[in-house]
Amino acid sequence: ESIKLVKCAWDCLKAGCDMIKPGTMYRDLGGSITHVAAAHNCSVVKGYCGHGIGTLFHTSPNVPHYKKNKAVGIMRPGHTFTIEPMINLGARFEDTSWPDNWTAVTRDGKRSAQYEHTFLVTETGVEILTQRQGRPKNEMVWDIDYIRRP
Repeated sequence: ESIKLVKCAWDCLKAGCDMIKPGTMYRDLGGSITHVAAAHNCSVVKGYCGHGIGTLFHTSPNVPHYKKNKAVGIMRPGHTFTIEPMINLGARFEDTSWPDNWTAVTRDGKRSAQYEHTFLVTETGVEILTQRQGRPKNEMVWDIDYIRRP
């Protein structure tokens, strides 16, 4: 069940990555991510979103990971932002924080998983700025060996 959740979270990030190109509306990423999560009987936490990267760290655009969001903006070459969906087992997406005001957990105690990348919109699509060395910079390829500890 845990590997299924981790794979679902990765698939959700990939669904967003696959949409990145000039002219894509930021709000459209959420529908694709939600569709993938629901197909795996998982849910998307609505309290967190991806964000722009610029002279300020967390800046516009906001990149919600859920469908029917109201994000504004259209991707243009040079835009740099994150996609970082938090995916929960089951249909409930509620989260809460521990007293440290940093650690996020699910309200129902079920597991959650998250992947994140920083992306650059190019003239022809995407460059994954946070991709591991030796991995393709323009696509995400699943490899379970990257999530297993030796």
